[in-house]
Amino acid sequence: MTNGPVLLALGGTLLAGVLLVVAARLWAQGRAEREALVDRLAGDSHLGTRTRGSRRLAGLDRAVRRTRAGRALHRRLSSTGLPVSAGEFTLYALAGLALLWTVAATVLAPFFGPIAALVGAWSAYAFLNWQRAKRIEAFISQLPDVARLLANATAAGLALRTALAMAAEELENPAGEELSNVADQLALGRSIDEALDELSRRLPSRELVVLVTTLVLSNKAGGTVVGSLRNLTVTLEERKETRREVRTMLSEVNATAFTVPALGLGSLLLVNAQNDGALHRVTGSGLGQFLILLSLGLYTVGFFVIRRLGRIDV
Repeated sequence: MTNGPVLLALGGTLLAGVLLVVAARLWAQGRAEREALVDRLAGDSHLGTRTRGSRRLAGLDRAVRRTRAGRALHRRLSSTGLPVSAGEFTLYALAGLALLWTVAATVLAPFFGPIAALVGAWSAYAFLNWQRAKRIEAFISQLPDVARLLANATAAGLALRTALAMAAEELENPAGEELSNVADQLALGRSIDEALDELSRRLPSRELVVLVTTLVLSNKAGGTVVGSLRNLTVTLEERKETRREVRTMLSEVNATAFTVPALGLGSLLLVNAQNDGALHRVTGSGLGQFLILLSLGLYTVGFFVIRRLGRIDV
């Protein structure tokens, strides 16, 4: 009889522990679902399957996206298709800038540390632009297939919403992923005009604007959308071949634009290797720093001029 209260206390403690574990599990599950919903509403569906590492940086990502620059970075990342959040990219970029600063200050001279960091920051921005342009180019190359699938689906009597969802399942990325996002937005109640307009703003191109305009006008006013899409398919195929020919002809010009700054950097390394400490002595005076900045500025101007000469909008 004397063990009765003890057993009762142990049983109550065990029950309380079980309830505490269940409550903690439910709380963690609810928090995870809430974060997933917040990420989805914020537009993170384009990032695909998030890794465990990115989940550990969710707090940093939210802190970065509270700033204006963080929101702009998030929108730019959304158009690149990279599975990286704004917080992760910021962390990696800062680590890369610190590494560049240290290496340049050690190998060349302390004067080149901040210059290398500035070049690294511009390179990170240029990398995002390059990824975005690469994704847009890949999407444009798939637009003839998109128009063909939509034309066949509408010719079979399917609604435009169903045709977009079917095209998203049939096509590979990036077109499949982008059209899947459009289909998800339509399923959440957004209009076709809003969903397609957001797609054209995320991946701006003349070809996509023409396709979106055709779909929006046909959805509003009706008409022969099948014939329009099939004619548009032929036009997109011709533009695709033209863009490929232009890109091939300009490949040498683009290679030259990157070769010129590489020659300047190589000359600095050679001078410093042949005469140890030469860059330290040159950057030790105001005149030397001015001449170094002038030469770097001339190389930069040459890079952008060559890039501009090799840019042809088709």
